[in-house]
Amino acid sequence: MLSKALLRLGASAARHPWRVIAAWLIAATLAVLAAVAFGGRTADSMTAPGLDSRRAAELLERAGTGQEGMTAQVVVTPRDDGATFFDDDVRAALTRLRAEVQRLPHVLGTSDPAGALGAGGDTAVRGGLVSADGRIAVVRVQYPDQSRLSAEDLDALVDLGDRLRAELPLRIEMGGGLFYAFSGSDGGASELIGLLAAAAILFLAFGSLVAAALPIGMAVFGLTVGVATMTVVAGVTDVPTFAPVLGSMVGLGVGIDYALFVLARHREYLARGLDPHAAAGRAVATAGRPVVFAGGTVVVSILGLAVANVPFMTVGGVAVSIVVLTMVLASVTLLPAFLGAAGPRLGRAGRIGRALRAGRSGRLGRRRDTAAGAVPAAGWRRWIGHVGRHPVAYAVGAAALLLTATLPVLGLRVGLPDDGSLPQSRTERRAYDLVAEGFGPGTNGPLVIAADPAGDPGVVDRLVATVAADPGIASVAPTHIDGATGVATVVVFPTTSPQDKATADTIARLRTEVLPTAIGHGPARAHVGGAAASLSDVGRRTSERLPAFVAAVLALSFLLLMLVFRSVVVPLKAVLLNLLSIGAAYGVMVAVFQWGWGGALIGLEATVPIVSFIPMFLFAILFGLSMDYEVFLLSRVREEYVRTGDNGTAIVEGVAGTARIITSAALIMVAVFLSFAVADDPSTKMFGLGLATAIFIDATVVRMVLVPATMTLLGRTNWWLPKWLDRMLPRGPVGTDGPDAESGGEAPHPRLVDR
Repeated sequence: MLSKALLRLGASAARHPWRVIAAWLIAATLAVLAAVAFGGRTADSMTAPGLDSRRAAELLERAGTGQEGMTAQVVVTPRDDGATFFDDDVRAALTRLRAEVQRLPHVLGTSDPAGALGAGGDTAVRGGLVSADGRIAVVRVQYPDQSRLSAEDLDALVDLGDRLRAELPLRIEMGGGLFYAFSGSDGGASELIGLLAAAAILFLAFGSLVAAALPIGMAVFGLTVGVATMTVVAGVTDVPTFAPVLGSMVGLGVGIDYALFVLARHREYLARGLDPHAAAGRAVATAGRPVVFAGGTVVVSILGLAVANVPFMTVGGVAVSIVVLTMVLASVTLLPAFLGAAGPRLGRAGRIGRALRAGRSGRLGRRRDTAAGAVPAAGWRRWIGHVGRHPVAYAVGAAALLLTATLPVLGLRVGLPDDGSLPQSRTERRAYDLVAEGFGPGTNGPLVIAADPAGDPGVVDRLVATVAADPGIASVAPTHIDGATGVATVVVFPTTSPQDKATADTIARLRTEVLPTAIGHGPARAHVGGAAASLSDVGRRTSERLPAFVAAVLALSFLLLMLVFRSVVVPLKAVLLNLLSIGAAYGVMVAVFQWGWGGALIGLEATVPIVSFIPMFLFAILFGLSMDYEVFLLSRVREEYVRTGDNGTAIVEGVAGTARIITSAALIMVAVFLSFAVADDPSTKMFGLGLATAIFIDATVVRMVLVPATMTLLGRTNWWLPKWLDRMLPRGPVGTDGPDAESGGEAPHPRLVDR
């Protein structure tokens, strides 16, 4: 039924192209208008229910201290090497700067390092406002909750800094949460680079500007609608700041990838003499089925992130899923409309089209194809035949290679890269370095302890004294006690940087040893919060939930592939091989980001931990994307096996017939993902490099070496399915190219082996 529906949908869109294109134009316009009128801004709420950092935030909200709002910091140092803030004229400049910042819109308050120096220098030094040598001062700026702010607040602060740099004898740098929230992603340039790279690859593959432009145009339409819809969702709930960048990255990759599959099949049917409308319908009926299947698998996998019970990850997954679904819909509606509008001009066979015809020539009466594309297909046949003659060596060698690449995962450390990992060209990085130089690295990631004395007047003093004595704490700022609620806020500065593992150890020790000792067994309670603590908590929760998530995704993938291929062995092998490729991608990420191997090639200036939520996100996305190539390749192998009954012939013809388009599609996806790996933000770099590495490994080592080698070794066992399980499974495949697929029917499921 799916093929028939897709056949009708594709043919109808091709027959009425301008109606469909107009409908998409209207949809894109309405989506953009809705985003402008009702959309919200992305916001990061890096916490989750039940975490200790969340309980600390709830106490701070109850006390109304403002610590739960958005912050920024202005870090200054005299331009004159011999001057300090103990000098009257330099201190006066600092006083003016602080007063100007205080007058900015939405600023609730600022720290006063100059005033603290006037009242007593020790207060300013102990509070982390002025360094002991008097050379570096910090003005901490408190804003309300992020929902009440916008990029205009960041612009106002930056513009003020630009003006005061010319008027004051101070070097002024800035950083903090306000920059993280509103500085904007550098995804725009990456998207453009990815599109240009994809266009070049498509042109080389098809040899036609029109053919290359259609997938790009479809992807741009889909991305516009998807990201605009994501913005509307942000008006209802907090969408994390990484979601638009990740959505653009994945959306461009899968959109162009899906369009390539449909377009290549359309050109093949045109070359057989079909008219453009019929060719578009049949292309959607055949290639559109794995597109729907793969896109659905990506969406289901990403939505599975909800098992982590981390709201920002769940919402981020929903936002990215919207973009993927939009691309799937565009692939089976907008693209066939483009194909219908282009007419017979797409009929000239490009390299991929000729390779596909050559690869399918065996199934089409074994006719000889002398087109130039037959040479690459013949080359793939020779390669797959060679692998089939030495399956043990290639299986063992490729598996050993991927396992070796996976070994660095044993040293995986999750966290969140801080401003110290940004390029020196960014003011946030320069501010970070100044603070670390003047006050120690831990000052860049203060911990906020919220305590409710519950009527015990001495508990706060005991708590401050006990915390200050901990070896992981460098200093403790003056305590603030809310008069109405009695809640005490204690800001403490660790001895280590926010991304250092020792900081996470300090947080854990405060919770399990230090605070319980200070509070005792009474009704008083205390919780450790702040950005560093929240991120540590989220990292721990995702690590705890990752095994359950992986198991759920593996089970789902196994069941779906078993339904498609009516086999137990093929899905099991696919799951194991996908694990190998993803594990190798994780290993490369650890080697690059934690060990620094080749980091300079992507602009990484310092080693950083792997962002806590990225391994789970990558697993969800990659497992879904790998289903694309899995279904496309194995469907062709299965078809050849049904036709010939010979496992060796099926492997050679099936893999050779899909190798060219899989490698071309993978090259496009790798180019798109790598364009994001050169972004400034380390998180974006991790997503880009991790996705590109996994797709490259999956389309080369796995699909072109491990799959033919292991399938050759397994022989007819590949298609083994117990009788009792065969009777239980529903009929009707989701795969491609069944015998009746071209006419819109569903392929039957013959008994593939003796049971």
